[in-house]
Amino acid sequence: MAPPAQPGAQGGRGSKGPPARKLLCMCSLSLCLTYLCYSLMGGTGPGALRSPAGLRGSPAPGALRGSPAPGALRSPAALRGSPATPAPPTRASNASSPAVSAAGWLRTALAPGEVIAAQSGAFERDPQESSTTDEELSRAGSTTPDYGEKRLPQALIIGVKKGGTRALLEAIRAHPDVRAVGTEPHFFDRNYEKGLEWYRNVMPKTLDGQITMEKTPSYFVTNEAPKRIHSMAKDTKLIVVVRNPVTRAISDYTQTLSKKPEIPTFEILAFKNRTLGLIDASWSAIRIGIYALHLENWLQYFPLSQILFVSGERLIIDPAGEMAKVQDFLGLKRIVTEKHFYFNKTKGFPCLKKPEDSSAPRCLGKSKGRTHPQIDPDVIHRLRKFYKPFNVMFYQMTGQDFQWEQEESEK
Repeated sequence: MAPPAQPGAQGGRGSKGPPARKLLCMCSLSLCLTYLCYSLMGGTGPGALRSPAGLRGSPAPGALRGSPAPGALRSPAALRGSPATPAPPTRASNASSPAVSAAGWLRTALAPGEVIAAQSGAFERDPQESSTTDEELSRAGSTTPDYGEKRLPQALIIGVKKGGTRALLEAIRAHPDVRAVGTEPHFFDRNYEKGLEWYRNVMPKTLDGQITMEKTPSYFVTNEAPKRIHSMAKDTKLIVVVRNPVTRAISDYTQTLSKKPEIPTFEILAFKNRTLGLIDASWSAIRIGIYALHLENWLQYFPLSQILFVSGERLIIDPAGEMAKVQDFLGLKRIVTEKHFYFNKTKGFPCLKKPEDSSAPRCLGKSKGRTHPQIDPDVIHRLRKFYKPFNVMFYQMTGQDFQWEQEESEK
């Protein structure tokens, strides 16, 4: 006689055990929690990794395809009681001793106005980021033709930083049915108290049938942003450009280094303890790449059908293909095609051109395509191991395999 079913269990059709997909998901989650818990050991200060308060609730019904059970991604406060499997020791480094004090360069107490998220899960505002001024936003909104009307955006590029959001914005602005403000308004993270009328006023004027857009990559990692955007318009379409989190973290650091050459090395900032291989997940360059953690917050308010995930890697090697997906998602005719792109070998990424004329292609500024510093291969290996379970979880949540592990094995 078969044993009685456990309360609350959802068995398959006549199956006696959970489906293989669920087992895989549970294993992935367990590994994620182990990595996350271990990364947080010893870090309980202002920069400690804290999950959004919204994660404690259940995600929207049907929002997660193949994802862990609702509420499975717990806050670190709960995780601290979980046993952590110590990472195998890596070779000792002279940089391990100053790691704690040097890392404080980005993790000291922040002044008011330097916090992107509220106190429940504060993200540090990186030193290289500067707020867009009201004057710049006003100027951006006034450069549009003097016809049509200003509307709140129907679509937003919400992330991620150093993922390729600027390239995507410039490409979609080539579409005649899209109008987008070029500067980052930072309304849902830094300027929310100014109100929706202020936000509307910085938007370009549009005609009926045109889509108003803006991009602010920090929205994706801002705890309050999903609720605020949902309050503005629950049918808002969201676009997230994601990139291999290891490469993204190095690119993030490279941008900071170009403006602050006195900062500690990447190797120092990436670890709480280099000797033990303890990754510092409170450093924003590392934390931004834990995509599954941030996505869980967004799925409390928006279904997956309203979120498009664009591959930052594919945006470089096949920009027309990725733009076709974006135009389909926005309900636009496919006008931006391969004829709009020219690959610049010097910069290493595509540039925009107008198919109808012979003018030179328009490339992104010199701040894009910077040469990355050489990073210790052992550090890169450690980061890959740290991110792998989170990447697997992200693939399951989105239903998309971005093949970052395959990309790394081919190097």
